[in-house]
Order: sequence, then C-alpha cells, then structure tokens
Amino acid sequence: MPHDSFAAGEPPLPKGPHRRPQLSDEAASYVRDQITSGNLPPGARVRPEAVAAELGTSSTPAREALQALRAEGFLNLSPRRGFTVAPITGDDIRDTFLVQAQVAGEIAARVAQRATPELLARLEGIHADLTAAAERGDLNALEELNHEFHQEINRASGAPKLAWVIKLVARYVPRRFYATIEGWPQTTIDDHSGVIDAIRAGDAKRARREMSEHIRHAGEQLAQHVEARQISPRDND
Repeated sequence: MPHDSFAAGEPPLPKGPHRRPQLSDEAASYVRDQITSGNLPPGARVRPEAVAAELGTSSTPAREALQALRAEGFLNLSPRRGFTVAPITGDDIRDTFLVQAQVAGEIAARVAQRATPELLARLEGIHADLTAAAERGDLNALEELNHEFHQEINRASGAPKLAWVIKLVARYVPRRFYATIEGWPQTTIDDHSGVIDAIRAGDAKRARREMSEHIRHAGEQLAQHVEARQISPRDND
C-alpha cells in the first residue's frame, strides 16, 4: 500500500516479556517489504507513529524497527526529515538475488540427492495448492504457499547454515506484495514444476540449475517492478 497510508495513531503496546522484540521484528519486516516492493519509493518519509498506527502497535517497537532498518541500509535519518527511504535500484535487487540464487541452487542440489517420497508428496501437494490459488486469484495464499514450498526444500537439505544464509539474504526480498508483480505467479508455477521434476529424478546438477534460474527469474521481475515504480513521479513527503 502507498506510503501516505501511514496514518497517525498510537494504540497501547501489548504486555508481556517478549512482546517488544517480536513486534519490532514484525514492523521491520513490514516496512522492509514496502521498500523492496517499491511501495515506499526512495526519499519517502517513514514516521514511527504512522507505522505503529498501520500495524496497531505502540510507536516504541516501530521506532526500534526503523532504527534497525537504518542499520541495514534501508533507511536514512536526518535531523529535519526524520527517517526517509534510502535509494534502492534494480541492480541492487539483482545483486541480492544473485547471491540467493547461488545458495538456493546448492540447497536444491543436496535435496535432490536425499529426497524421500514423503518430501516429494509434500512438494507436489503444495505446488497443486499454489497452482489452484493462482487460478482463483488468491494472492495471499499464493505468497504463503510459495514461502512454504521453499521452506520445505530448505529444511530437507540438511544444511542449516545454508538455510540461515538464505534467511539473511531474504530480508531484501519482499514476501508480501510479491504476487502482485506482473508475470510472477505464472513464473513461479512453471519454475517450481522444473525444480520438482529435477528433485524427483535425483538429478542434483539439474536441480541446482532449475532453482538458480527460478531465483534469478524472480529477481529480474522484482528489479523491473522497482525500476518501473521509480520512473513514475510520486509525492514523497
């Protein structure tokens, strides 16, 4: 949703010893997705109070989230304007997906060498549900099922450190709003089919190639989406 949807408001912070870090992480994930998806363009102002109102939390975890995003390079902070979105280019997105493609390809290759009938059944079931969600236009379900598909493969790889790297790099990849990018749903369906076929065949080399190409396809679509959004004039105040 556009950056000017962040309205004022400050509901009370839910109580509990672990609430603030969890809310801060959720707020950071939300704003990060808004930035990488292009919904918050470079230079847009991001106010903690407005983020808090959008998510129904206190401004405290929202402010902590924005400080964390500043450390990650997603936001700038200046005395007069407060937090503003740092520039992010299509090539930034491509570079991030290049790293992810290499790691995800290795994970898929390892899974092809150790896949069980149970894993294949789960992947095929998720893929069938994902295809059905795309056909009925259920974008929320499509995004969740895509995430679940990759999580299954990551868990099955027996490589927790590689999966951790994927999780780290994925901070720069929007989980929300992705299915609204033109062409992404069909690309996902086609590419996942290739990954499943390679894993089913136990072909590690092919699985690496299929997964790497899938990630690069997604990255290119997101990069073009971000570039197109930045071409259009917008009010960033």
